Amino acid sequence: MNEISNSSPSSQPSSVSASSLGALPNFRHLRAFAEVAQCRSISDASTRVHLSQPAITQALAKLEEQVGARLFDRHSDGVTATEAGALFLTRVERALSLVRQGAREAVRLGARKGTRGFANFDQLLTTAQMKALVAVSKAGNFSLAARSIGLSQPTLHRAARDLERLSGLSLFEKTGQGISLSPSADALAQAVRLAFTELEQGFAEIEEARGVDAGRIVVGAMPLPRAFILPTAINALLSERPEVRVSVVDGPYEDLLSGLRQGDLDLLVGALRTPVPIGDVVQEALFSDPLAVVARIGHPLAGKVKVTVEDLAAYPWVIPREGTPTRRHFTTMFGGLGEPQGLVETGSPMLIRGLLLDSDRLTLISLHQIRLEERMGLLVPLDVDTRGTLRPIGVTHRRDWKPTVTQSRFLDCLRAAGEMARRGE
Repeated sequence: MNEISNSSPSSQPSSVSASSLGALPNFRHLRAFAEVAQCRSISDASTRVHLSQPAITQALAKLEEQVGARLFDRHSDGVTATEAGALFLTRVERALSLVRQGAREAVRLGARKGTRGFANFDQLLTTAQMKALVAVSKAGNFSLAARSIGLSQPTLHRAARDLERLSGLSLFEKTGQGISLSPSADALAQAVRLAFTELEQGFAEIEEARGVDAGRIVVGAMPLPRAFILPTAINALLSERPEVRVSVVDGPYEDLLSGLRQGDLDLLVGALRTPVPIGDVVQEALFSDPLAVVARIGHPLAGKVKVTVEDLAAYPWVIPREGTPTRRHFTTMFGGLGEPQGLVETGSPMLIRGLLLDSDRLTLISLHQIRLEERMGLLVPLDVDTRGTLRPIGVTHRRDWKPTVTQSRFLDCLRAAGEMARRGE
């Protein structure tokens, strides 16, 4: 059965939610699994991870139970990864690499405390300690963090302090508002969140290999794609894969970008930024979209030929907030005249529509966002020269993102919807 949800950043579904945090494998088991896969021998791996052979065998059995698939075929001369094991190994290696990189960055950013931490401390981190770090980074409070992942406050506090002891870094500081994370802790927490996301994708890929498409896609949506691009792509995907869960998160670009970089979102859809805002994300254009000045049917300027900037300046406006591409085009459009008085700032299409329909306000918006209202005879574009407002609309994702089969198919659906928009269908 399809599941589609919509939320704001404050309630956005996270790839590292409380429920998923509880289901995460033991990282020591993951390290043992990776070593066994590399060595193709439990006995050889035991010396490298400092676990007995029975302990490794037990760890692998527990891991196979968690993923719901056999990970190794046993032979007289060793073991080999199964198809499911090879799939999961890729995700495990990526997760372990992320934690290792995060630990190195944390050490680089932070001054060591009085007692030096362990070298390569990432290999000593437990799942409980990493869950505690992520929970505190989200909640900013030990009590709230403990409640969010179902632990007692003393247990979570102990895990957090053990993490400081292992790393030799100052990670948590008390403030008047709760707990703040040091730059070292922020770097490590971001890496851990992404590692958790990799593992969740690993679980999803094993399910896909078994013919059970129980994956989830979390999309950050800026205003423009909500009217046509996203509905078209989501409907296309779910017609093929009805068991997929799709969550759409609305919010300001900065919040969505942060969620993307932390692994809470799989991708963003909307107006692209020039230049790319940060080096760890990449953008893919789907189509280019011009803006239009829009008013209600019956507006004094509706039907007027060649509306001038002076005409537009005489009316109040509803526009996006500062920092958005549309707002920059709005400011440029008025040039030396200065922006009109009585501005209302919002990125909500519903609020924009309500303000336009009940007043003589104007807005600068993509025609794709008012497709339905224009067809219903509620809103109309004015005869305004908006050359130079062409904006690339597309997808933003993490540079090192490795989508699952379902996520790749959703990207194809978005590209197809973008092509339809480009052709004006």
